[in-house]
Amino acid sequence: MLRYITGLQPSGALHIGNYFGAVRPAVELQDRGEAFYFIANYHALTSTQHGPTLREYTHNLALDLLACGLDPAKACFFRQSDIPAVPELAWILSTITPMGLLERAHSYKDKIARGLPASHGLFAYPVLMAADILLYRADVVPVGKDQKQHLEITRDLAIKFNETFGDVLQLPEPYIRDEVATVPGLDGQKMSKSYGNTLEVFGTEKALRKKVMSIVTDSTPVEAPKEPAGSTIFQLYQLFAPADEVNLMERQFREGGVGYGEFKKRLFETFWETFRPLRERRARLQADPGYVESVLADGAARARIVAEETMRKVRAAVGLADP
Repeated sequence: MLRYITGLQPSGALHIGNYFGAVRPAVELQDRGEAFYFIANYHALTSTQHGPTLREYTHNLALDLLACGLDPAKACFFRQSDIPAVPELAWILSTITPMGLLERAHSYKDKIARGLPASHGLFAYPVLMAADILLYRADVVPVGKDQKQHLEITRDLAIKFNETFGDVLQLPEPYIRDEVATVPGLDGQKMSKSYGNTLEVFGTEKALRKKVMSIVTDSTPVEAPKEPAGSTIFQLYQLFAPADEVNLMERQFREGGVGYGEFKKRLFETFWETFRPLRERRARLQADPGYVESVLADGAARARIVAEETMRKVRAAVGLADP
C-alpha cells in the first residue's frame, strides 16, 4: 500500500479556494492508500508570529479538516510540532544542503516579492518540508505544479544524504494533482486571503450573503444579453450547481431578461446548501472540545513511531548514535 503525506498550513479561515484546491483532493486520498496528514504549524511561523493567533488557526484548521471529511480512523492526522524529530532531521539535512539549491527556490523569491521578511525560516523552508516528507518514508507526495520544485529539492537532499552517509532515506515520488480551475475571488482576481476577496466555507449566513451580493459586475441592463465567460458569478456557480442548473444560468446569461442580482441570489443559495452538511458536522465537533485534541494526540503517537524508526537509522548513519 502506498503511503501519502500532505501538510496543510494554518493561516486563517478556510475559503472555497483552499477547499477545492487542496482540502478536498487531500481528503479523497485517504481511501487510496496509507495517508499521513499534518497541520504545518512550524511552517506557519514564517507568516503568523502571534502565539494566540497561531493556536487558534491550528485548532480551527483541525476542525475544518475533520468537518470536510478527514477520517482519523483511515488517516494519521497530527500537528507537525508534536513530532520532535521534525526539527532534528531538518537540522541534519541542513548540514548537507547546498546554498545554491535554496537560492534557486521560486517560492522564497515569490514570498519576498509579496513583502514577507527575508528570514532564515523562509529561506530554509524547503529543508523543513524535506524533513516532513522523508521522516515518514512517504512513497507519494501530492503536489500542484507550483510546488513541484520543493519536492525536487526533497529528492535532491535525500540523494545527497544517501551518497554521503549510506542508503537510509527513501526517495518519494510526486503525484501531480489534476489541475482545478483557479477559483476566482469576489473581485475577479484569484481568491486569496491577501486580496481580501474570499468566500469562507464556515462563515455566517449573513456575512456570506453580503459578500456574494457584493461581487463586482458590469453595468449591463437586466434585459440585455450577458457574457458568462469571465463572469465571477458564473464561474463560482459552476463549482456548486448541478450541470442542468449551470446550463440554465448560462442560457439566461446569453438570452438576457435576468439581472445580476438574481444570479447572485441563486449563487448564494446553492453555495449555502452545498456546504450545509459540513457546517453541521463542524458544529457537532466544536461542541466536544476534547475531541479534536484527542484525535491529534492519537495521530501524533502513531506518527512518532514511524518518525523514530527513521531517526534511529539517521542518527546512526551520521554518527550521533551507535548502530
